[in-house]
Amino acid sequence: MNLPSAVAVLLAAALAAAPAPAAELAIALGADVTSIDPHFHNLTPNNNIGQHVFETLVAKDARGRLKPALAESWRPVDELTWEFRLRKDVKFHDGSAFTAADVMFSIDRVPNVPGSPSPFTTYTKQITEKTAPDPYTLRLRTAAPYPQMPNDLGTVLIVSARAAANATTDDFNTGKAAIGTGPFRFVRWTRGDRIELVRNDAYWGPKPAWERVTLRIITADPSRVAALLSGDVRAVENVPTSDLKRLGANKDLTIHRTVSVRLMYLHMDTARERSPFVTDKAGRPLDRNPLRDARVRRALSMAINRQALVDRVMEGAAVPTGQLMPAGFFGHAPGMKVDPSDPEGAKRLLAEAGYPDGFGLTLHAPNNRYVNDEQVAQAVAQMLARIGIATRVDAMPSSVFFSRGSRLEFSFLLAGWGAETMEASSPLKALLATFSKEKGMGAANRGRYSNPKMDAVLEQALATVDDGRRERLLQQATEIGVGDLGIIPLYHQHNLWATRRGLTYEARADERTLAYEFRPQ
Repeated sequence: MNLPSAVAVLLAAALAAAPAPAAELAIALGADVTSIDPHFHNLTPNNNIGQHVFETLVAKDARGRLKPALAESWRPVDELTWEFRLRKDVKFHDGSAFTAADVMFSIDRVPNVPGSPSPFTTYTKQITEKTAPDPYTLRLRTAAPYPQMPNDLGTVLIVSARAAANATTDDFNTGKAAIGTGPFRFVRWTRGDRIELVRNDAYWGPKPAWERVTLRIITADPSRVAALLSGDVRAVENVPTSDLKRLGANKDLTIHRTVSVRLMYLHMDTARERSPFVTDKAGRPLDRNPLRDARVRRALSMAINRQALVDRVMEGAAVPTGQLMPAGFFGHAPGMKVDPSDPEGAKRLLAEAGYPDGFGLTLHAPNNRYVNDEQVAQAVAQMLARIGIATRVDAMPSSVFFSRGSRLEFSFLLAGWGAETMEASSPLKALLATFSKEKGMGAANRGRYSNPKMDAVLEQALATVDDGRRERLLQQATEIGVGDLGIIPLYHQHNLWATRRGLTYEARADERTLAYEFRPQ
């Protein structure tokens, strides 16, 4: 063999033996993360991160259909008892075995996380007894028939009883207690900047394509788009609606979209006799709270041109709505219509309620949580001004907004709710049900709306096993609560992702940006 040939052979052998470059994926997220603790704050950005590190007993596909996860199967043993058969081949990231004890610990932990601004108790309060006949069988008992148990347990992430015993939320945030069973292991969270993950090569399920993942928090729309165009990231969520046309025409990019179960809505203080941000036109506090009057709430709804919000602010990337769920999802009520824009009719209702000259109001909103959130709030304020309600917008970072909102500091607020269970029971229980810490109801009812008639129908629905009848009851509860304007629905937004060439993603109705579901082409 001559020297050049020998060198060529050795070089080829060396190249064959060299490890392939690590498969890395960088994704830009559009909303900030407030905690790594999976039970601290029921907030979509937090839950999204949690699903990479931790898992639920039951998972959901992109359209919300249930599928096995840590539980291989589930069945009702009797009217009050559900049985879950757990996987036996699952290890936590520290090598310890996953058993029913970890599930029971996680369920017990949910209501006991200090300072939780929006707890997960709405999904666990119905459980009255937990037993484990063996380490891989779990039985959960309820006080009344509860057909939604598998769906609800698709929202509660399971932590290690050993790693999380006595752990604080800060212990999760630093990674000390962030020990899950998920497809990725937690490496580091730099607040306001990024979350770093590494593949869990001992994962029981299909291995992700990516050895390392960086989830960059880029809440500013121009910066997020710039990162995609420059190649700093290979995918972005929350594609700015103003850039849809331009990005869609770029041959190096692909847009992925679907209608979301995310409802954007207005919440009003309907409980207090006097409300802190309701004034007369001169800015003086009013002695009585007009938001308690259904006529005033209807006037607010009629003042809003939802189609204009969709067309002008959301640039077509949303669907106007007058209810909780989009068409095609469980609990959508086909007969419920969107309130038409009718400023003159709204003025007549205000006069009938005793406010012919209107009043003053502050609309609080986040400015970095939802697509075009501050712009939507400003547009709503302008529409309300046309019927005599002088509306000032106070927008702030989501971390501040949710903390203050949960302390009931606001009179009128813009927010969104992503139905974790992909059905109407989720927003009904969280947003419209009478607040009850004991029952786990009204966890995000920041207006403290209460309607005993709606509560009764909802409770009946939650105890109804027959799906057809249960859906009709959820529709009826929606008609009562939304018909009374406990909240003012605005629209269901489109969920939007953009990926660079060579990468694909199935758009999810639940807004999840899951690194393990991005596929190389």
